[in-house]
Amino acid sequence: MIKQVSKNDSRQKRHLRIRKIVTGTAERPRLSVYRSNTAIYVQLIDDVNQKTLFSANSKELGLKASNVESAVAVGKAIAEKATKGGLTNVVFDRSGYLYHGKIKALADAAREAGLQF
Repeated sequence: MIKQVSKNDSRQKRHLRIRKIVTGTAERPRLSVYRSNTAIYVQLIDDVNQKTLFSANSKELGLKASNVESAVAVGKAIAEKATKGGLTNVVFDRSGYLYHGKIKALADAAREAGLQF
C-alpha cells in the first residue's frame, strides 16, 4: 500500500530544507511565519541565543479569520514592534509555504512598515 503524502508533510520537508540555510542572529533575526486555519502567527527569532525577540498574531489583534487582511495587520504589527525594539533588518522564513496570498501580503506589509529583507 502506498502512503499518501499530505500537503503539510510536503511543507514541513520544504521548511527543513530552508532552515538548513536560513538562520537568525541578534542583529538580523529570522522572521518566521506560521499559518493555521484560524490564525496567522509571526515571530522574530534569534537562533544563536535561541530566543524569541518579538511575536504577533491575528488572535491578539482581535481578528477572527485567517485571511489576507489579517496577514497585512500582523505584518504591520510585527514591523512596529521590531522598529520600536531597534530592529530593521530581518531574514524572512516563509516556513515552506508558497510565497503568494497571505504570506506575500504579510511580507509586503512588513516591508512597507519599515522592515528590510
